[in-house]
Amino acid sequence: MSDRPMTKAERRTYNQRQHAITRQQAQQDRGPRGVAELWWDQARKIAGDRAGQGDEAAWNDLAVTLKNYCDRYGQ
Repeated sequence: MSDRPMTKAERRTYNQRQHAITRQQAQQDRGPRGVAELWWDQARKIAGDRAGQGDEAAWNDLAVTLKNYCDRYGQ
């Protein structure tokens, strides 16, 4: 690793990664529900990031996936 200090952007990325790892471990301890919540958060982040780049396809795909899930398990 370099001896130079991290830039603000590098520090932010590092902190986000560390937070994600800590949260992932805590959620896994909660079992399948915790893991599902992690996937939900990740899916929203990906869709939001893609939308921010002008691509709504990820939101559309997530909506279809959730509809299929609800159709399968809903009453």
